[in-house]
Order: sequence, then C-alpha cells, then structure tokens
Amino acid sequence: MRLSLLVAGISVFLAWGVYAAETGYITPRTEFGAPDLQGAWSIATQTNLERAQRYGGNLVIAEEEAIRIEAMVQAGMEASNRPSDPNREAPTAGQNVGGYNTFWMDPGNRLAVVNGEIRTSILIDPADGKLPYSEQGRANLAAAMALRNSYDGPEVRPLGERCMVGFGSSGGPPKLPVLYNNLTQIVQTEDYVVLLAEMNHDARIVKIDKDFQDPPFYPWLGDSIGYYDEDSLVVVTTNFHPQQIMRSSLEHRFLGSSQMKVTERFTRTADATILYQFTVEDPQNYSQPWSGELPMNMNGEQVFEYACHEGNYAMPGILAGARRADK
Repeated sequence: MRLSLLVAGISVFLAWGVYAAETGYITPRTEFGAPDLQGAWSIATQTNLERAQRYGGNLVIAEEEAIRIEAMVQAGMEASNRPSDPNREAPTAGQNVGGYNTFWMDPGNRLAVVNGEIRTSILIDPADGKLPYSEQGRANLAAAMALRNSYDGPEVRPLGERCMVGFGSSGGPPKLPVLYNNLTQIVQTEDYVVLLAEMNHDARIVKIDKDFQDPPFYPWLGDSIGYYDEDSLVVVTTNFHPQQIMRSSLEHRFLGSSQMKVTERFTRTADATILYQFTVEDPQNYSQPWSGELPMNMNGEQVFEYACHEGNYAMPGILAGARRADK
C-alpha cells in the first residue's frame, strides 16, 4: 500500500518540479531528520479556487493589475465597515446588518504568489482554471445545493453552521481559505504530523508510513496517511465522512464523494513560506483529476482558541423559523 502511494505521489507531482532545488533553499530538518514544517502558517489570499472570467483565462497577471484588484477589494472592505446610518433613505450599511461587519473578517489582502508569479486561481489544472465536473457531477452538485438550502433538520445544515468542522475546506483536504481564521499550525513527531486549522480548531492527524484504517473508517476530514519525499511531506487522504461532501465558503466551492482521494504536498521553499500543492481524484463527480497550489506564509500571528457558539443558540432559531415558514 505504501509503495503504491509513493509511486502515485511521485507521478502526480513530477510535472510540478522541485521548487526548493531551483531556488537553492536548504530545508531545515527536525531532530529525527524530516523536513521541518513546524509553525503557524496562513493560507489567506484573495485568489479564488476557480479562475474568474475577468482574467481572460490567464493564470498569471502583472503586478500593476494585481495592485489595482487588491486595492478594489480593500476599498470594498473599508466601505462595508463604515458605521450604519438608519436615518439614510437607502443606507449602504445597516440596511441588511448580516452577522457581523468586516472588522471581524480576514480573508487576505493579496493575491497568491507562487514561484514569483501572481496567480488568478488556486486551480492550475485544468488549464482553464475551472472544476472539471462530469454531467453526473453537476447533477450531484445541484442535489447537494438543494439539500444545503433546506431546513428539514440539523443534519441537512452546513457543517460549519453546526460547529462540526470549519467552514468550507479550511481543515482540508484540500486546504482552502475562508473568511477568517486562516492559520494552520503544523506539529511533527516521528510517527505523526498534526495539521491544526485555526477555524473550528480542526486537528487532522496524519499517520507517517502507515496504512489506511482497515476496515475503513469515515471520520471528519478523512483518513490521512503520509510519507516524506526528500524535502516534502506528502499526504494522501480518502474515506471522508458522507456528510462532508459539500465544501463551500466565499468563492471556494466544490463537491467531493466519500471515496475522493486527495494527494497533498507540503514543501518549504523559504524560511517563511511553504508551497502547498494538491491533486483531487474523484471519478464520481469529475471527468479528470484536478490540481491546485497556493503559498502558506508564516506571518508571526498567534493561533487563538476558536469557540463556535452559533451551534448552541442559532440552530434552534433557524429550525424554528423554518417551521414557522412551513405554516
């Protein structure tokens, strides 16, 4: 099993090359000889999973264009954070108060930079930056979205709303940015690696040089096994909880079956940067595997406790409101 995963992992990432070798960076090692990835890393970025139409299909844009886009996003955040004025005829803020204003949000203020290139999408394959849904996959996505928009009971509500796991795919795999709490703390021992997402304090435990659980177990975040390939940590995950098939937050949305296989590669390319790469294989929903990459940046921020109280109080209100709407 481990040998087959090693061969598969090498074939998946061969086309991406070894960035560390190209830059001449010497990866620090742990006391047991593994590449040292420990620390708190941020995946916050304005770059979305799929490429927006406004980029004309281009994966890479010039710095001037990136500065213009980043400034527009920042201006929108500042406008949203202005005090409400209920006396205005059509108030820009306060008309729909929502959950909280942008003071609490931290989605990232820069587009992702990978290998010196400013990226317009996390997806790099397919080349058009779009998820390659099959016809059946699109039908599955429509059914999942219809379920997401229903209120029959707590089990049909999104997992983040229920405080089961973090919103979107913050805990992974694959790991994708969310509205706030985009830090991941990595802790390594000889036998395990823990990927602790700040959002909902989701701790994914990677077993090093082990096999998948047999008979299979379907936990939140899936069953992850890993191995070291020179200066990189490779993690293969499958057997996901059946309620975790829909991942959706901001502009990062995708569908994955319980049998989806995600292969991740963590490569430290500088003291303050990890190159995070992943490939998703899911024939139940996609016509081909799809791959993405984004930087994980060490920014000196502290991982704080995440306390998800919404599930304690909001869920009864949501369902009670739905029952009143039914009447």
